[in-house]
This record gives sequence, C-alpha cells and structure tokens, in this order.
Amino acid sequence: MRETIKHKNGEKNKKSQIGIFLILVVIPLSIWIGTVIFPEKIYAWISLVVAILSCIPIFVHFERKETSNKELIIIAVLITISTLGRFLFAWIPGFKPVTAITVIVAVYLGKEVGFVVGSLSAVASNFYFGQGPWTPFQMFSWGFIGFLAGALAPNLKRKKINLMIYGAFSGVLFSLIMDSWTTLWADGTFNLSRYLAVCVSAIPVTIEYMISNIIFLQLMYKSMGDILERITIKYGLFQEARRSQSYYE
Repeated sequence: MRETIKHKNGEKNKKSQIGIFLILVVIPLSIWIGTVIFPEKIYAWISLVVAILSCIPIFVHFERKETSNKELIIIAVLITISTLGRFLFAWIPGFKPVTAITVIVAVYLGKEVGFVVGSLSAVASNFYFGQGPWTPFQMFSWGFIGFLAGALAPNLKRKKINLMIYGAFSGVLFSLIMDSWTTLWADGTFNLSRYLAVCVSAIPVTIEYMISNIIFLQLMYKSMGDILERITIKYGLFQEARRSQSYYE
C-alpha cells in the first residue's frame, strides 16, 4: 500500500515537473526562437505552437476519467467569457478584465487551468483585435500571470489585500513582458537601453493596467470565485489540477 502511494506521488511530481518545464522553458524558448531567428510573418505558427504547448499541462494533469470532458467544456466557457470581456471593453485601451478572470480561474481551478485560459484568451480575442508578432507574447504574459496566481493561490485567498497587490503586480509584469516584444521588434535583438526607455515611456499604460486589474478583481472575485468553488465541490471537477498545486508551493 505504501509503495502504491509512493508511486502515485512520484507520478504526480513528474507531471508537475513536465508542466513547469513547458511553461517556464519550452514556451518562452519557442517564442524567442520564432521572434529572433525566423522572419516576422511566422508569428502565426509561433502562436499555434504556443497554443498547443499551453494545453499539454492540462492534458497531462487531467487523468482519463469521466469528468475530463466536463472540465474541458468549462475551460472553453471560461476562455469564451474572458474573450468576450475583452471585446466589451475594446473602447477603453488598457482596461480589460482578462487578467482578473485569469487570476480568479487560477486561484480556484489550479495553475495549469489559469495558464491555458490566459494564453488562449489572448489568441482567441486577437481574431478581433488583430493577430501579429505580439500575439505569442500576450499569450505567454497572460498565461504566466495565471500560472503564478495558481502557485500563490493559498496566499491570495488568505487576504483580499494580497489579491489586490497581485493584481497591481500583474499589470507591471504584463507591461514588462510586452515591452520586451517592443524592443525585439524595433532592434531585431534585445537592447537593454532601448528596453529601459520603452518601460519608462509605457508607465502611464502600466498604471492603467494596474488600476484595471484591481477594479475587475474587486468586482468579480467574490461572485466568480463562489461559482467556481461550487463547481469543484458539487461536481468533483478539477481535483487533480488543484491537488498538484502542492508540488509548486
């Protein structure tokens, strides 16, 4: 019995390591290679690669069971809600609920779900806002914000002020990652002095991101969190993804 439990824990740990490796190494490396080595028009293929890689941790963690199809449907619905939220606020640049939705999803359903919702929300909504070489960077930015929120879920749930601080931090993080794309696009390589100049010039937009995230988290966290909590408890969904969080903490 003890050996069986040890084997299962070993399998879960291996799944977690695969997820970390894909999200923190393979996806950023794929974006960098596609941006620096290949011509700009290959961005569509990079986005496709990132989308596929984003889904792998989900399929790795979700065991083959009866509830898997229900979980995938819920993920698809959450991506749709996030995408529609970006559409509804298209008239206010920099003021979108995507980050807030991604963070809430990650806190309640796990970091892998947070990553895929954030990542695929970017590529899905860009069919309206416009696909381009910035798309893979947006996918990674929102995905990573979700992944990190899932890893910090116990602290973010403990106090609401922690959640608000993370919302502000997410605005800064998103801006910093996107500014790296701006630098690569301008110079074809990473120029630190240009990057710092871009970061400084983007401060007003970064502040808007921060305020937007705090407002949407304040408005949506309780109601959306309660719904997701009921789904996980009543229907027993996303249990594998949520249990796996302990390996990242």
